[in-house]
Amino acid sequence: MFSGIDEVDWASMEHAYGPADDVPELLRGLASADPAEREAALDGMYGAVHHQGDVYACTLACIPFLFELVVDPGVQDRGGVVELLTSIGGFDLDEDDEAEIDEDEIEGAANYAMAAAAVTAGAGVFFELIADEDPGVRLAAPLALATLHRHPVRVLALLRERLPVEPDEEVRLALVEAAGRVALRHRPLAERVGKWLGLLAERADSPGLRLAALAQLARCSPDGLPGDVVPVVAGLLREMRSVPEESGDRGDGGEHAPPGGIAAREDDEPEPGPDTTPDAEPVDPEPVASVETGRGEQVATPTLVGQLRSLSAQENAGRGAPWAADLLRTLHVGLDDRVGDRTALLADQLRSPDRRQRIDAVRMSGGLIRAWRGPYEELVALVGEQLSDPEPRLAEAASHVLEELFGLAAPAADALAARLAADPGSWVKTWASGPPGLSSTVKALARLGDARAVPALAGALELPQVAHDVGFAVGHLGETARPLAGTLRRRLAEIELDEGAYDRASPLLAGLTALRAGEAAPEVLRVLRGAPEYRGEWLRTAALRALGAFGPAAREAVPELRALVRRPGTASATEAAEALWAVSGDAEAVLPVLIEGLQSDQVHDRRAAAVALGALGPRAAVVAPRLRGLLAHEELWLRVDAAIALWEVSGRTRETVGALLTAWEQNRHVRVRVAECLARMGPVPEGSAAAHVLRSELVSVRRHNAMDGGYGSHDIHEDEKLLALCRQALRGTGKGSTS
Repeated sequence: MFSGIDEVDWASMEHAYGPADDVPELLRGLASADPAEREAALDGMYGAVHHQGDVYACTLACIPFLFELVVDPGVQDRGGVVELLTSIGGFDLDEDDEAEIDEDEIEGAANYAMAAAAVTAGAGVFFELIADEDPGVRLAAPLALATLHRHPVRVLALLRERLPVEPDEEVRLALVEAAGRVALRHRPLAERVGKWLGLLAERADSPGLRLAALAQLARCSPDGLPGDVVPVVAGLLREMRSVPEESGDRGDGGEHAPPGGIAAREDDEPEPGPDTTPDAEPVDPEPVASVETGRGEQVATPTLVGQLRSLSAQENAGRGAPWAADLLRTLHVGLDDRVGDRTALLADQLRSPDRRQRIDAVRMSGGLIRAWRGPYEELVALVGEQLSDPEPRLAEAASHVLEELFGLAAPAADALAARLAADPGSWVKTWASGPPGLSSTVKALARLGDARAVPALAGALELPQVAHDVGFAVGHLGETARPLAGTLRRRLAEIELDEGAYDRASPLLAGLTALRAGEAAPEVLRVLRGAPEYRGEWLRTAALRALGAFGPAAREAVPELRALVRRPGTASATEAAEALWAVSGDAEAVLPVLIEGLQSDQVHDRRAAAVALGALGPRAAVVAPRLRGLLAHEELWLRVDAAIALWEVSGRTRETVGALLTAWEQNRHVRVRVAECLARMGPVPEGSAAAHVLRSELVSVRRHNAMDGGYGSHDIHEDEKLLALCRQALRGTGKGSTS
């Protein structure tokens, strides 16, 4: 084995962490008889040689040796090596990707292409591995074939042939998943795959296999799903709970279909040979990356692979069918915008007697609500019911989901309050590093504006170190949290103005700002005057915002603010001018400062000046030409702020609305800001471009800020805010008109 490995000039190559002269040792480690050494070697391959999916010259040089490993039956854990090869060779560049490659990326793109060509050229070995004695190899081989082999028709034929004779349930599921992958990558075959999956969904003897077929059908041929897919899936889940799945050998089923599959019937469409249908072009490839190894001996090692395996083992401990959650997630992804079906299915899952299934359902509920708009009252109430469950992971998962829902969490308000009252010790979470923070339950209840969160915030304010997010919670409670103003003021007065002042004072200042607690002006002024050098600018900004929020109640701060505005052209001068206007209403004092801020070299400072000028309204009409000039600026957010300010100072809507609607189409993340302005303008005329845009947003099922592969903690809140603003703009509760 490894003939010629020492003749490769590894030292001349590099991987993610430097010279690649350690690669031969990693390759030999993959063939070690020691499980810990094999795992460490696989971890090293993913961590350095194939770091985050990258392909280096040394990665290419490894490919022949990795193939040697996977075909040697004496090597253990070969399934992990098959998955590594699949990941290395499974990256496809489509035409759009190729068009966007710049000079710095040419070498990397060439490496991806060479890796795909090299692994694909050797992909024929996976045909033999699909019947390997090692279940871990059989588990990895189907997806490798579906991802890498150039003859998808042959691959499909093999998957169908193998399914009836495969003894291992999890491998059978992998065969079905591979068929779905073929259909996604080669769309002309989707109808054929869908027909087969439909037969499996109806007739397979295993409920898990029927569920897998439905999940893949939802991904690649959703029109083939049964109309009653929700009760069908619910019935399969009940069947799986009542008769736990077992892996390993099973009886052959006599005259019935062989275990795990359905026998080929005379009226089934025959599979053509490899030469009867030209290869279809791959479409919509999915990234393939995995660090799961074959199912050999498990070891405890301090590697990423080991940690992931350990976490997976903990998550799946005691499950009769640990793969069921993955099947359900796949099904939900395939159902996509069928919110009603997905909601009904999740409601059924949340009523399951199986706590692990409910944990999965809670998490999937969060994913659904995060991406799609819909009526979720029943689903949210069911998530709330999980808060009282004695299983801590279930209750914690539910509270985290509810935390993100803001106003949509209302059906769970009583459940949140009950959990809060039952465990005062959990109000604040502490960490090994960093400041403490409020628990998810406290934040969820506060974000509802529910007064029952106030005692928890009061308790948090009495701790030696104040939770960093107390101020934001106070902001959501508004006047309900007014009783906390005295404590916020007292704690702010106690803050030492040293290098740690910002971290300690900022949550208190945020709370006082939200409450507009003008009586705290003396304490805020002390912070403004004594801000230390370290993070002093941040601290002064927070103090100035508080004084601005206090308005005329902070009149004693006027001399200090006038002194700060005498340094025009600086960010602090703009912030001080904004506060001075709010406190004194002295337009003559602040206007020159803001005009100069509008000419700053920094886009952020120009945006701040534009927003502040808008707050002056008609008193700043003199700056209208300057603001109009910014409507053509290259920075989109500055164009939006300038357009809004232009309307506020001039009252002219035609050019403002045009600029705002252009930005709306260019960047979905500006839509809340734009809708706020349209709502304040007043009734949007029927038939106008603005009305069309707003109504199109309201009928969209997908949230405007939904992202694939990521999300923000306030995404749901921002999208619901956008919807409310669109309705308000169309109803016309603002102060003007967009005509």
